[in-house]
Amino acid sequence: MKDNRFQRVLKEGRVPVGHMVWEFGTRGIAKVLSGLDLDFVLIDMEHTGFDTERVADLIAWFKATDIAPFVRVPQPLYHFLARTMDAGALGVMVANVETPAQARSIVEAVKYGPLGGRGLGLGGAHNDFVPPDPAAYLRRANDNTTIICQIESTSGLANCQAIAATEGVDVLWVGHFDLTQSMGIVGQFQNPQFLDALAKVAGAARNHGKAAGIQPGSQAQAEQWLAMGYNVLSWKTDVAVYRGALDADLRWLREKTAKR
Repeated sequence: MKDNRFQRVLKEGRVPVGHMVWEFGTRGIAKVLSGLDLDFVLIDMEHTGFDTERVADLIAWFKATDIAPFVRVPQPLYHFLARTMDAGALGVMVANVETPAQARSIVEAVKYGPLGGRGLGLGGAHNDFVPPDPAAYLRRANDNTTIICQIESTSGLANCQAIAATEGVDVLWVGHFDLTQSMGIVGQFQNPQFLDALAKVAGAARNHGKAAGIQPGSQAQAEQWLAMGYNVLSWKTDVAVYRGALDADLRWLREKTAKR
């Protein structure tokens, strides 16, 4: 089973840095990103048209790199979670987790017994199509897979301590746009209410020995959120990076061509 670089970086006391694949789900994206110093990728199924087959292809391409492939599923349902793991993902991100019962159901779908109840279909993509020693593989898989629960609502915020306390959950991740929307202050990332919420989630993660994750949209946000205790960062979506880079270059080019 491929080593989970994300977990290794965390254990070394460093901050895992990732990126979200939101639009450019091409056969080349894994090799493009492998030339950069990325620890993990988030393949998004919540806000994209990626189907299960596309996600399985992306996971297979990322398995040829040392980047840990994670998948954000839209709902905490067994058929999303277990099938994603069987396709070879090393972890899942689940949108809008609101209760410890939901968190527990995610663990049940992702982890094998005795920690969870994931069904056994050995010898598939997650095993590189080679049947493993079952007992050894189950132990290794449980240790090597990552579960990220997104806190994106006032209900999730109220229950973040209990969600963080759930055995098998590794990361609490603030979905900042959705959380501010739920709070009635959409996009107000300097609002004291939102800053208090950020501190509450980071504190819950810290209290239970879990990591706190978030996806900043700027260097200023990254610096602020790191200082607040967030120790897992994803650097933007592929679309945001592409638009930002192209916009800056086009502005420069227009300025140069306007002088001719």
